[in-house]
Amino acid sequence: MSVAKQLARKELIDMVPYQSARRLYSGGNEVKQKIWLNANEASGQGIYQLNSDCINRYPDFQPENLISAYSEYSKLARENILATRGADEGIELLIRTFCTAYQDNILICPPTYGMYSISAENHGAGIIKVPLTEDCQLDLDAMAQQVGKAKLVFLCSPGNPTGNLLSASSIKATLDMFSDSAVVVVDEAYIEFSPEQSVASWLAQYPQLVVLRTLSKAFALAGLRCGFTLANADIITMLSKVIAPYPIALPVAEIASSNLAASGVQQMNTRVQQSNFLRQQLADWLENQDWCTKVFASDANFILFQTSSTDEKHFIFNSLVAQDILIRDQSAQLNLTNCLRISIGSDDELLKLKQTITMAFANRKNTQNILQNEN
Repeated sequence: MSVAKQLARKELIDMVPYQSARRLYSGGNEVKQKIWLNANEASGQGIYQLNSDCINRYPDFQPENLISAYSEYSKLARENILATRGADEGIELLIRTFCTAYQDNILICPPTYGMYSISAENHGAGIIKVPLTEDCQLDLDAMAQQVGKAKLVFLCSPGNPTGNLLSASSIKATLDMFSDSAVVVVDEAYIEFSPEQSVASWLAQYPQLVVLRTLSKAFALAGLRCGFTLANADIITMLSKVIAPYPIALPVAEIASSNLAASGVQQMNTRVQQSNFLRQQLADWLENQDWCTKVFASDANFILFQTSSTDEKHFIFNSLVAQDILIRDQSAQLNLTNCLRISIGSDDELLKLKQTITMAFANRKNTQNILQNEN
């Protein structure tokens, strides 16, 4: 047995790490040679401005320019905002702050974002699962049975990988249900695609509410790794005790701040409008395919759909990979048998995806006809 396995925490030995898009398919020097539709990144780029005059100095704990910019964008006070290395760090901080290892639990509603479970496992927190209903909404009756058993309740809205918003009434019901026993975390990584449905304005009403945000999606800054945890000041104070001393690098703060200025927000809104338009076009196309049995409603920058069989799912997925087009197989998720997810890329990228799938099925049919004639 290796030293690492001998000395590591026992629950990590057999734990499977989160399989991010880049773990499954490394970018390397081929980033521009492939069509990446598997990580819900935005097509195009954000605004980049960088001043490296002070790169020899440590950055502020919470860079003033960045917090002020996000305060203006989110319409929240500065004391309600903590900048983090992506929303993923916010998840880690919440679990480390509120869950005692090997004693406390989190509650999740699968199918949902995999990092909630991974972060909990890494910390030794238990995981309570209350699956979504058939229409991808919260099962409030089942959740009510878990009151008092979890310290954190993670809700993803719009959901990943489902794509749909949770109803405002069900989120409010959850907040009321767990008002005295748990922090309720609403992950709004994709909220820019349906901004009117954000619950960030509820913070004053619900002291136990936390909202996670990121610049990775609509702002087209996935490589920057910049996110925000929005909460009441007492929760922000607690999280600030756990976070690293210099979580946001100076170049990250500068680039993020420039993208949160009026011109950057305008560019983001234009990108969102285009993405929503292309999403509807893709959904309409999928609805008309014989091999597609279900297209999930989406309020994000991706579409989840179900194929008629496992063979068809593999055929579509592998046909795209052969043409350097990468999408995401979500079949391992609860209740998502034979489901694939397509990120909304550019018009040209989605056109190539449709053409590739159409041609693959046409070639397969021709081959089958030839074989039949030969027999």
